[in-house]
Amino acid sequence: MLLFLYTLLLFHYLQTKVNTLCRMMADPKHPLLSKDGDVTIGGIFAVHSKLALSSFEFREKPQPLSCSRFVKLKTLRNIRKYDLLSRIKFYSMASSNEINRSEGLLFSMNSTMALMNGSFKIPVSATCDCLSNRKDYPSFFRTIASDYHQSRALAYMVKHFGWSWVGAVNTDNDYGNYGMNIFLNTAQEEGICVEYSVKFYRTETEKLKKVVDIIKQGTAKVIVAFLTSFEMNNLLEQLSVQNITGLQMIGVEAWITAKSLITSKSFRFLGGSLGFAVRKINIEGFSDYVIKEFWDTAFPCSQTERNSSQYALNCSGYQDLLPLKNYNEDVPEQRYASNVYKAVYAVAHSVHSLLNCREQKGCEKGLTIQPQQVSNQFNPVGYYDASLPPDQRFVLNTENIIWVGGQLGPRSVCSESCPPGTRKATQKGKPVCCYDCIPCAEGEISNETDSNNCRQCPGEYWSNAEKNKCILKAVEFLSFTEVMSIVLVFFSMIGAGLTVLVAILFYIKKDTPIVKANNSELSFLLLFSLTLCFLCSLTFIGRPTEWSCMLRHTAFGITFVLCISCVLGKTIVVLMAFKATLPGSNVMKWFGPAQQRLSVLAFTLIQVLICVLWLTISPPFPHKNTKYYQEKIILECHLGSIIGFSSVLGYIGLLAVLCFILAFLARTLPDNFNEAKFITFSMLIFCAVWITFIPAYVSSPGKFTVAVEIFAIVASSFGLLLCIFVPKCLIILFKPEQNTKQHMMGKASTKSN
Repeated sequence: MLLFLYTLLLFHYLQTKVNTLCRMMADPKHPLLSKDGDVTIGGIFAVHSKLALSSFEFREKPQPLSCSRFVKLKTLRNIRKYDLLSRIKFYSMASSNEINRSEGLLFSMNSTMALMNGSFKIPVSATCDCLSNRKDYPSFFRTIASDYHQSRALAYMVKHFGWSWVGAVNTDNDYGNYGMNIFLNTAQEEGICVEYSVKFYRTETEKLKKVVDIIKQGTAKVIVAFLTSFEMNNLLEQLSVQNITGLQMIGVEAWITAKSLITSKSFRFLGGSLGFAVRKINIEGFSDYVIKEFWDTAFPCSQTERNSSQYALNCSGYQDLLPLKNYNEDVPEQRYASNVYKAVYAVAHSVHSLLNCREQKGCEKGLTIQPQQVSNQFNPVGYYDASLPPDQRFVLNTENIIWVGGQLGPRSVCSESCPPGTRKATQKGKPVCCYDCIPCAEGEISNETDSNNCRQCPGEYWSNAEKNKCILKAVEFLSFTEVMSIVLVFFSMIGAGLTVLVAILFYIKKDTPIVKANNSELSFLLLFSLTLCFLCSLTFIGRPTEWSCMLRHTAFGITFVLCISCVLGKTIVVLMAFKATLPGSNVMKWFGPAQQRLSVLAFTLIQVLICVLWLTISPPFPHKNTKYYQEKIILECHLGSIIGFSSVLGYIGLLAVLCFILAFLARTLPDNFNEAKFITFSMLIFCAVWITFIPAYVSSPGKFTVAVEIFAIVASSFGLLLCIFVPKCLIILFKPEQNTKQHMMGKASTKSN
């Protein structure tokens, strides 16, 4: 594809009746084609590119182009089409003929606008954003949008595909430098990192080699090439020499649709390239007009004239071109021609408005039209429309894109995206697009790709295993389904079952001396309280509720006081019994069965009163404890009042110590009636268990606190059951000969002697 750079220069030319034939003007070194009229619109065009020159064979002394004949061509079959496409640009200016036929655009003044070559600097490229400065270029008008929009659109396209790590190459002139500078600024705004930004000019061969070396050593797979077709061709040649493939090229209008760049060698570098191109021509009747005009001028031969003498004279050397005479498929590819067409109309309408102003009231007398007074309207280029809202400016349909190498699409990133559950940590000394993915800490999540920070989960939530979602914390309590709970329940039920069996055995043997000798009523009450002690441990297992929290501690406190009160009563009975054997002693009448029952009731009522006060003032309640574990919630029973709980335990401890002292004092009494040493051992075990319970209770977290409390209850209950009742059961079951009154009295007499 040829590259055409357009600049419109508007001028008036005063003339009387004119000859409509084309003629040469000005210095032959700067040839101009002109047609006389009231208002002349001047246009400057590049009619060939560096690539096309290889197809031309100029005469020894270059001759200017004329309306009737193009330069002689060496290979007519290959080049005639090129001449046609080049000439389209000139024929686009012929839209002035349409304007002259339009009644609405006829001009009524005979002023002159002179084209002074020395008054204008022709820009290198008409798309360069540098030319937008009206102060420096007051007479410059565009037939194509500024590179400002194209450069920004390139950055948006790169971001659209997720290419955060790209390389950039540009032509080292105003066109490339201004365009690349806009792209780099926009890329930075959009969070795109540029691994390198290099430039070269078409004559800088060594610099080009360095540029290619940088591309080869880089890791970016996407290259934004803000180059003219000259530099792009040079770059492709060097990429081919060094066999650098696998790059995704992003191009600009200067080369993205240039067919001349596509060869069998270059396609492996350009295949799948993306970029913004000038819109195709779409002018009704234009194709037929261009084809007819060109062939009638440059090739005045036809199939019907083959037998004429004129045909033999003029057309004998062009016989092979006859099949191509109606070829017009490439006309729509001349994208810039439509811009020339529109520009001519835009200037004509503007001049028409200005000239009409002179005929209207209030217009300035002697109006002089300045070039900068003529305005132009820009149309969207490609798929990018800067006039729309930001979220609607860039529209891209990727369905028909053929990616380089047939991939689903290249990836060009310095670091792979950080998945949810991680955060980005910039690598030291590298751009922000180069980072490490750091897993979120416990209790933190990131639920987006490439998250810069992890956020803390709220109070009762915790991060899941993937750290990408906050989930409710696991609620922990000692449930009946846990192994530890099953073991504790098993021993609790065994203890309760054994206690019931002992009670049954004692009831069966209630009339035997060994059951009567140690106050059978207190024994049965003690067995009942021990059963409750074993069973109350079950209230500590399961999900804590308001009622279960109040029940577990009060039931434990009351049943244990009842148990210790019975043991204390039995100890006192033993002491009183031996005191009563002394001559003149009448102690037993003061501590008979009624007094024993009353003492147990009194001791128990005191504990009941403590519990009532505790429950009234500050009862236990379910509490979600997050102190020990951040990742889970321990559902426990808060004590409510520490004083209330301490009072319950302290009262139990007081009775236990008193019972231990009395039992210890009675341990030397005769064996026949002496239960004191067994009570001493039971109280020793009881006190040892509960003394060790305190530090274990304080230091055990969560459900283990409850397990320690259950263990203390079960262990102390087993201590009482085994130490007090097992010896009697052994005698009842295995030594019935000792379960007689004579044996017990005789043994007592022997010992007394």
